[in-house]
Amino acid sequence: MIINKYSSDNSNFGAIITTLGNELGKDGKPADHELLGNSIPDVLPILPVRGIVVYPLTAVPLTVGQPRSVNLIDDVNNNDRIIGLVTSKNPDIETPGPDELYRIGTAAAVHRLMKTPDGTIRLLVQGIARINIGDYIDTEPYLKAQVELHPETREKGIKIEALVRTTVKQFETLAHLVPSIPEEMIPTALNIDDPLAYAIATYLRIDLKLAQKLLEIDRVSSKLKKLLTVLGREIEVLELGHKLQKDAHTEMEGVQREYFLREQLKAIQRELGEGDEATLEVDEFRSKISVAGMPDEAHKEATRELKRLSKLPASSAEYGVIRTYLDCITSLPWTNVTTDNLDVKHAQTVLNEDHYGLIPIKERILEFLAVRKLRLDRRPIRPVKSLDHIRHEREGVILCLVGPPGVGKTSLGKSIARAMGRKFIRMSLGGMRDEAEIRGHRRTYIGAMPGRIIQSIRRSGSKNPVFMLDEVDKLGIDFRGAPASALLELLDPEQNRSFRDHYLDVDFDLSQVFFITTANMLEPIPPPLRDRMEILEMSGYTENEKLIIAQDYLVPRQVYEHGLRKKEIKFKPDALINIARYYTREAGVRNLERNIGQVCRKVATHIASDKFKQVTINLKKVTEFLGNPQFFFSEEVAQRTAIPGV
Repeated sequence: MIINKYSSDNSNFGAIITTLGNELGKDGKPADHELLGNSIPDVLPILPVRGIVVYPLTAVPLTVGQPRSVNLIDDVNNNDRIIGLVTSKNPDIETPGPDELYRIGTAAAVHRLMKTPDGTIRLLVQGIARINIGDYIDTEPYLKAQVELHPETREKGIKIEALVRTTVKQFETLAHLVPSIPEEMIPTALNIDDPLAYAIATYLRIDLKLAQKLLEIDRVSSKLKKLLTVLGREIEVLELGHKLQKDAHTEMEGVQREYFLREQLKAIQRELGEGDEATLEVDEFRSKISVAGMPDEAHKEATRELKRLSKLPASSAEYGVIRTYLDCITSLPWTNVTTDNLDVKHAQTVLNEDHYGLIPIKERILEFLAVRKLRLDRRPIRPVKSLDHIRHEREGVILCLVGPPGVGKTSLGKSIARAMGRKFIRMSLGGMRDEAEIRGHRRTYIGAMPGRIIQSIRRSGSKNPVFMLDEVDKLGIDFRGAPASALLELLDPEQNRSFRDHYLDVDFDLSQVFFITTANMLEPIPPPLRDRMEILEMSGYTENEKLIIAQDYLVPRQVYEHGLRKKEIKFKPDALINIARYYTREAGVRNLERNIGQVCRKVATHIASDKFKQVTINLKKVTEFLGNPQFFFSEEVAQRTAIPGV
C-alpha cells in the first residue's frame, strides 16, 4: 500500500505515513483483513474526485469540502465505510454530475477522517478493487450508483515475467532520480504483484487522461507495456534535467574557481609588486612614452604623471584624470609626418582637375612646392648650427582665401592636400565664441579636454596635415574670451612651433602644418590676425568661366548623382548661359549647380515614366523645366552704364 502522489495535503505527508504504518502490515496489505474480505455492495455512494485517479491497492489523502461530499462521508462513516471513487472528466467543474464522470472507478475504504475548523474533512482512503459504474440511482443528497467488480485479466508465462522484471528495473532507476520517493517505500511498492502497474503508476507524473486510461486497461500485460512507455519518457526527462543541472552547476563552479584563482593571482602579484591591472596599464603607458618620440619637456611631464599614476589606487578620482591625460599625450603624432609629394607637374595636374581658373591661387601653391623642393634638395646652402634650425626656418605657410560664397574656397583646400599627399583637416570657426575651443581647458576642470586644434591633429595621426580653418571672418567674442586672439599664436609661423594647449600644458610643434583660412570678407578679421596671413583674393566667375565650369564639372557630377547616363541628357552651351544669366545672380556657382540638378531631376522623372529616352536641354527646355526667369538683363542699362558721364 502506498501514498498517491496527487495528495491534496502534502504538508501532512509524515503524519499520513505514520497513519498508514498503523493500518498496513509488513507485507503491504491492510491489517483489517475482514474489511477487505467483505463483498463490495451492489450500490455504492459515489465520491467524485478532481484532478486525480485513485488506483486499487493505493492509499490517498483527500480533502472534502462540497456539501454533498460532506454528507456522503458522514453517512458512510456510520456504515461500512466503502465508497466509490470516480474521476471527473473536467477538473474545473466543482460539482460534476453523472455525465461528467468516467465509467471506470475504484472501490475504496475510508480508514481515517478528521474534521477541521473550516468545515472541510480530511480523510485517508484505500483503494480496494476496480469497479464498473452502472446506472446512477440517486443524485441527492449525494450520488449513488449501481456498481460491479471489474477485475483485471492476469496472464502468466515468460512474457509477463519479463515485463514485470523490466518494469521493476525501470522503477528502481526512476526512484534514484526522484528524491521525493522515500527509500523505505521502494521495497513496499515492488513487493505488490496485484497488480504491479498500480503500485508504480502512483509515483509517476502523468496526464489525467493517461492515468485514467491506465486504470481502464483490462489486461495486466497491456498495463505494464503502457507503464513502460511512461517510465521511459519520465526517466529520459529526469536524466536530461539532471544533466542540465549538473552542467549549470559545473559551469558555475568553473566561474567561481576562475574568480578565486584570479583573486589569488592578484594577491600574489600584489605581494610581488607586479602584474595587476593597474601595473599592466602603467607598463603600457611607459612603453607608449618610450616610442612616442616626445620632446624633452613633454617626455618629462609624461614621466612625472606616469609616476603619480603608479602610486594611485584605480578607484581614485585622480586616477581617471591622469589616465586620460596620458592617453592623450601619448597618442599625439609627435614625430609622425607624411612625405610630401613635391612634383610640381603632378600638383598642377591635380589642381586643374578639381578647379577651373583660379590662376593666382594655383600659382601660389606651385611656388610653395617649388621652393620647398629646392630647399630640401640643396640643403645646406650656408653654414648653420643644426638641421633643426633649417626645419623651422619659415616653413609654416598661412594662406587666407577671401572671396564670395560658392567660388570653391573650401574645395580648394582638399585639392591642395591631395596634390601634396598630406592629410586634410577642416574645422569651421563660424559662430565660435569660446577661447577654450582653440586652446582647450585646464586639467583642473571636470571633463577637461584638449582644444579642437590638438584633437584634430591627434585624429589625423600626422604632424604636417593641411589644416583648413573655415569662415575665419565669422568668429565671435564674449565674456568667455576672443577666439580670434587665440589664433594669433596659432597662425604665426614664428610662434606656432611652440603652441601650448591648456590641457597638455607642454609645447607642441605646429610649424609644419599647412594652415589655410577662408573668409567671405576681410573687414571682420582683426588687423593683427590679418597681418599674420597671406591674403589671396578669389573674385567671382564670369559667364564664360561659369559655362566652362558647368560643362566640365557641374553637369557631369549632377548627371552621375541623379542616376542618369551621358547619352540620356545633353546641355547646349546657350542653355547653360541662360541658366547662369536669368536664373542665378551670384559670384560663385552653387545656385547654378542647384538649377542644373533641378533640370536633371525633371529629366530623370520623365525617363523613369518612359516619356522619352533622351533629351537635349535647349532654351525651350530650360523654360519648361525651370519656369520663368528669375532675373532680367537689360542691354539698354548695360550700354548706358558703359558710357562715361551717362
